Parts: sequence; C-alpha cells; structure tokens
Amino acid sequence: MPNAHDTLIGQVPEHLVKSAHLQLTEYDGRVAEFNVAAWLHLPGHANSLVSLQVRYRDGQHVRSVNLDHAKVGAQGKILLSGIARLPVTQRIEDMQIRLRCALPSIEVKVEELFVQAVEPAIAQAQFSQANT
Repeated sequence: MPNAHDTLIGQVPEHLVKSAHLQLTEYDGRVAEFNVAAWLHLPGHANSLVSLQVRYRDGQHVRSVNLDHAKVGAQGKILLSGIARLPVTQRIEDMQIRLRCALPSIEVKVEELFVQAVEPAIAQAQFSQANT
C-alpha cells in the first residue's frame, strides 16, 4: 500500500503477551502465536482498502506482522482477523494492533478487539508435567 498510514486500534496488555507459549521453529526460531480479531467501524470510508497489523518491540527492533486486509463494507464496517505469528529473539514488548490504510487521517471506531494466545504457556506447562 503506497504511502500507507497507521492508526492505533489497541494496546495489548502485558499479561496477555506473557501468556503465550513460545514455540521453537526450524526457520523462524522462537515464535509466539496470537488469535486476533478486530470489528471496526470506519464511517465514510466504504470500499477503502485497509490492513490489520501487529506491531511489537523485540529487544531493540520494532517488528510488524501483517494479519489481514480487505475492503471496508458499504456500511463502513469491517471484520479483520488472523493468527499473528510473531518471531522473537529476546521478548515481546509494547504489542499493538494497528490499522493501515492509504488515507492520512481516518476515524476508527473499535466495536470489539480480541487478542488471545493460541497456546497459553500455562497449558503447555501442564501438558509437559502430565507427560513426565
């Protein structure tokens, strides 16, 4: 999206970020996965193309992962969702859900924002204890 602009949808609370189990993958190293869904109302922006992103800090690096993109519906409403796979070398800090669009200034009403670890660290610890 040329000349794209970001709008903060919501800050993810630290306890939710810490709740994710870090998986070790062959290509990405450690990865945390989160289910993310955002129900948004963008009045006056029907048919605009928008993208949902997760931005976070990993040590000194600011990283961004694209989740979903679509056109806003005729009533100015949209549901964007996906599984955010966040590569981590140190730890995830300052996790934000952001909306990206080509318009420099956009009014966004967040009807609902959902963020949850795909595999909670507590469940993984209990699974490990049960198998020992």
